[in-house]
Amino acid sequence: MGYPYEDLDDSQFERLVVECMRELFGDGVQSFTPGPDGGRDARFHGTAARFPSTAEPWTQITIGQAKHTNATNAHFSDSDFSSIAESSVLSEEIPRIRKLVADDEAHNYILFSNRRLGGVTAPAIIKRLADETRLERYRIHLAGVEFIDATIQRYPDILRRARIDPLDGPLLVNSYDLAEVILAISKGLEAPLPPDDAPVVDRVGYEEKNRINGMTPEFAKVLKDRYLHETHRIKRFLADPSNADILRHYEGAVDEFQLKIIAKRKSYQSFDALFNYLVDLLFNRDAVLSRNRRLTRAMVFYMYWHCDIGETPDAAAQ
Repeated sequence: MGYPYEDLDDSQFERLVVECMRELFGDGVQSFTPGPDGGRDARFHGTAARFPSTAEPWTQITIGQAKHTNATNAHFSDSDFSSIAESSVLSEEIPRIRKLVADDEAHNYILFSNRRLGGVTAPAIIKRLADETRLERYRIHLAGVEFIDATIQRYPDILRRARIDPLDGPLLVNSYDLAEVILAISKGLEAPLPPDDAPVVDRVGYEEKNRINGMTPEFAKVLKDRYLHETHRIKRFLADPSNADILRHYEGAVDEFQLKIIAKRKSYQSFDALFNYLVDLLFNRDAVLSRNRRLTRAMVFYMYWHCDIGETPDAAAQ
């Protein structure tokens, strides 16, 4: 399993991409700067050190783009990224690239994103980019998580230069951090406190719960692999009698989450997308949560794992 790039903020991901490009192209890669229409590019002018190969490196001007998403297990093929809809990321990006090409300010284009890139998807997107920007196909490259992972594994110093700690290490938080996040969830969602006699929900197996809620096996495995080890620490913290007030804030946040799930469930085909919607909602509403992305995801996963949010067999049968 690779690094959880979704836990980075946009500026961290941009730094990571710049350092990847400097390793592949050379020290002359210029950092991301705002373009005239608000876009952000990295730029290299010259002959690449080793991309796409030392035998046939790219030459002239290369434009790099970083498209970061908070979503877990995202793909280049997702409709919000690569569909022909005017609102998709690719549709909004193409006019910018086309203008750069027309102005002789782009001869190569490399797009980095923390999304998975399939063998069928890549040629289709590259063809579209070539057709609509007039760049040759061999001068376009899509760099998904597989490419980024491979580059970091080959050049591990990239993480240090990008000022990013290893992301697959253990999550170290104390009770104060966890309390801050729980309180921030409650405050951020403006959740009312639940009654003291809230009913106890019967627990259900993870696989069965995923089936009922429509969470895909791939997404469920990613969540379990990354956040399951945090659930016992969260449970122990909430069970501490000295944290009774914080537990009530947590329960209030759970109530609010359930309302959000009920309101939005029909808008999403899978619980994968709904999980990402909830996390994005938290990041956008509270700066504390945005600064604690991994812990926030662990908290939302705990709610789901503990059957505090999402459907249960009894709920599904009603």
